[in-house]
Amino acid sequence: MGNFFAFEDFIATGNILFAIVPTIFAIILGIIVVRIIKGLIKWSKNNNQPRLSTPAKVVAKRTSVHGGGNTRAYNHYYVTFEFPSGERTEFQVNGGQFGMLIEGDNGELQCQGTRYLGFTRNEPIGEQTQ
Repeated sequence: MGNFFAFEDFIATGNILFAIVPTIFAIILGIIVVRIIKGLIKWSKNNNQPRLSTPAKVVAKRTSVHGGGNTRAYNHYYVTFEFPSGERTEFQVNGGQFGMLIEGDNGELQCQGTRYLGFTRNEPIGEQTQ
């Protein structure tokens, strides 16, 4: 029972806060460091990939909203492209790029790894200049 009373003394003096607060701080700091490292690894892998320009078709668009209520809402925009081989890839794009793409658009997709660089739409047959 001696240890039990020592634990009660530890809690009663408020020393438990000196154990819990640094632990929570270390956990939060660890999460931030892991996210930064993951971001740097993804950035590095994308930079080591070749820049590709390939025929593709816009087959789907979607948005994902995070936050809201009492906090600011954040929109994430995604576009899925289909290649002539039938393979599909989804890229995150900004709102302006999202608005300029329409499902069914055909053109040249420029990308580097998982990074979307741009999309050049083919001119529709009725609008070609002579």
